[in-house]
This record gives sequence, C-alpha cells and structure tokens, in this order.
Amino acid sequence: MHAFRSNPRWNGLRALVTGGAGFIGSHLADELLARGYHVIVLDDLSTGRLDNVAHVLQHPGFRLIRDSVSNSVTIDQLVTSCDVVFHLAAAVGVDLVIRDPVRVFETNIVGSHVLLAATARHHKKTLIASTSEVYGKSEKIPYHEEDDRVLGPTSNTRWSYAISKAVDEFLALAYHQQVGLPVVIFRLFNTIGPRQTGRYGMVVPRFVQQALRGEPLTVYGDGWQSRCFCDVDDVVRAIVGLAECDDAVGNVFNVGSTAEVTILELARKVLSLVDDRPSSLIDRIKLVPYDQAYAPGFEDTRRRVPDISRIKATIGWQPRICLDDTLHRVFAYYRQDRESRPAIVDPPTSR
Repeated sequence: MHAFRSNPRWNGLRALVTGGAGFIGSHLADELLARGYHVIVLDDLSTGRLDNVAHVLQHPGFRLIRDSVSNSVTIDQLVTSCDVVFHLAAAVGVDLVIRDPVRVFETNIVGSHVLLAATARHHKKTLIASTSEVYGKSEKIPYHEEDDRVLGPTSNTRWSYAISKAVDEFLALAYHQQVGLPVVIFRLFNTIGPRQTGRYGMVVPRFVQQALRGEPLTVYGDGWQSRCFCDVDDVVRAIVGLAECDDAVGNVFNVGSTAEVTILELARKVLSLVDDRPSSLIDRIKLVPYDQAYAPGFEDTRRRVPDISRIKATIGWQPRICLDDTLHRVFAYYRQDRESRPAIVDPPTSR
C-alpha cells in the first residue's frame, strides 16, 4: 500500500479513473492519491474488484462510483467535475475476448466513444489506455508506435480486442485533430503485479496460484512464445508522468519492459520460488495446445517487445523493477490470506 503524501505542485487536481477498481486502475488511483490528487473511480465491478480499493474507501480524497462507462449522463457529470481523465475501463483478457466478443466491442468502443465525447465537450485532458495487441502478429521487433499493424482475418475472434482498441485510438486522435482535445494514448505491454487475477487468461497470476496449490503449470502452445513483463508500479509511474507532461499530448506511447522471457522460462522462474529442485520442474509443467485452451484456429504472437525510445525521450521513463522482484511481490500477495483470494479456473482442455 502506498503511503499517502501531499505534492504541493499537484495538490487539489481532480482525476477521474474509469476502470479504477481493476488491477492497473486501482494502482493508478493509489499513485494519484499519493501525489495529492482527488480521485473519482468509476467502475461497474464486472471485472474490477471492490477489494482492490477497499484500503482507500475512507480516504478523504477518494470517491467510488459504481456505474458503466457507457452511461452518458453519469460520464458527463463526472467529467465536468474533473481536471484530467484516465480511461482504463475495458473488456480485457484473451479468454474473455474468445468467450464474449460482443461485450468486447460494446465496452471498448461504445464506452470509449461516450467518454471521449464528454471530455471533448468539456475540453478535459484525457489519457487513453491501449494495448500492444494493436500490433497484431507483426514480426518487426521491437514494436515502434508508427509501425504498420498486421492482424488476422475478421473471422478469427482472437483479433477483435486489437481492432476495438485500435478504433479507440483512431477516435481519440480524431478528437484531438478536429477539436483540439488534449489526449494521450499509452499502449501497455504485459503489465503484472499484485491484485492481478488470472481468470481472464493473465499468465503470471495463473502460474503463481497453480504453483501455490501444488498443481502443474499449464503452458499454452509450445511455451517458446516470448513476452516482456513490466511491474505495475513502473507502469503507473509512466501513466502519471505522461499526464503531467504537456509535450505528450497528441501522441501514442509504448509502456512496457524490454526484458524478453519465454513463457517456459517464466514457468520455471515461478516454480523455482516454491521448489528449488531442478529435477522436479519439468514434471510440473503441462503443455496445452491453443485449440484446447481457447478455440480451434487460435493465433498467438511469437514475440512482443516494445520500443520505448519515445516515452524515454519525452518524460525520461524506463522500467526500474526486474521480473524476479515482481514475482516475489505477486507470491506475497497470493500467500496473504490465500483462502480469500478467488481461485483461477483454467479454460477447458477441450471444446
């Protein structure tokens, strides 16, 4: 938990965080409160959790509104009372995208349109959370913000999330170009840390809970796909830094670590934290084909590595927390009162 302190430069600014009871949103709310902001969190608690913000419910600078980002009346009222808006409300996670693609479009596109229309009407600085998924299956590594995007066919539901977030970006930039809305877009690359749940396909909390229960770690595909995992504390530091930088307006920024690790290597790291006997690690990893974990014809990206030169040049940001330290933090989170944490249910092994 953050120690709350006052920042004279920013004390009194009012921030709206949509999706603020979610994993990243709740950490962002903590950081904003620590910097002296007054924070309003809007969350319908469909994927966010009240537990994530329970520790700040009595904070004098915090307010929680349970409602949908698609409610134009609520959004307009909240936007008028804020100085800056952080839009993190979204349908996220590969498993959710596969199971409920209609919800993905309704939440990500309709909700973002409602929010951007309100912030444009009232000319409020708006930070839009996007995703590395927008790069699709491009093989040009590392991904730069101006690179071409390579996506699969519309018949493959896998790409609906990437398309929905790309539409959000186009819409936000259109408002910036046409009416001068001060907007900043940040593309997140595999953010991890305490409070993240694995129920929507997030790999690190799923691995950690499986390891703590003594179960095999289920690795989808062959395990040689690689990702760059960034600690949520580093990520919220980047988001707030972009919000407080005038030069960031009108631009898109990658936010993530550049330290690449395969999913098999990640599984071994997680297992080593509960069992340091090398001979036992292989027996505790179970490979599950993608078509069994998700759906027939599922496509995945082999590598996902960000170019962070733009954000580094703009606000001097780069990650500080290594993967091993973050894994220790996630283990500590799930070990604390483990009985009260929701168990992760893997997708069926056949469909």
